[in-house]
Amino acid sequence: MTAIAALPYDYELPNSSQVALVIIDMQRDFMETGGFGAALGNNVERLQAIVPTLETLLACFRALNLPIIHTLECHHPDLTDCPPAKLKRGQSSPKIGDLGPMGRILVRGEPGNAIIPALAPRPDEIVIHKPGKGAFYATDLEPILKTHNITHLCITGVTTEVCVQTTMREANDRGYECLLVEDCTESYFPEFKQATLAMMRAQGGIIGWTATATQVITGLHQWHTPPSPPQP
Repeated sequence: MTAIAALPYDYELPNSSQVALVIIDMQRDFMETGGFGAALGNNVERLQAIVPTLETLLACFRALNLPIIHTLECHHPDLTDCPPAKLKRGQSSPKIGDLGPMGRILVRGEPGNAIIPALAPRPDEIVIHKPGKGAFYATDLEPILKTHNITHLCITGVTTEVCVQTTMREANDRGYECLLVEDCTESYFPEFKQATLAMMRAQGGIIGWTATATQVITGLHQWHTPPSPPQP
């Protein structure tokens, strides 16, 4: 069986199902100078640094014609899908729904709620609009995975300790085999990223695996390349 070199041990690729790339919340308001993340005092350059590597990984999945899923954290304009526990969180301003540098914050359809151009989805790629931190909560992600016979997820995006970790834990509880791509995820707080990577692969991979983009690409090409015919 083909596997990706990973921690805490090799990540075996499936024989009869699909592997999907999941790109979480690479949206302008979190990623760009002048966006919501920067307005809260965060250093968005940390998040921007993973974009070239994630572009390379995305190109690999596209070249191999493997499923690609993008997520956006967002809410309806009337905020009816944003519970008070989320809406009221934090002491600072602006908050969800307020007018920010790129339109209303975390509101679907606003300029800041778009995926950054470098990673923009193609028409045939799946986009999940999620009102929570995890990609499974109040979305149709799980039926989509079942429809496409997807059992293995390579998870990327931001931020590592919030939406990425939550999605990976949700997926693990539902029986999906998850690999977190170390250099395709990032946090505003470097110690939070490192702690999350350690938690995911602790205790023999209690939540899943971690590997670099190069390791993932190498494994996927080996998995997708049919064996050479025997020589006469």
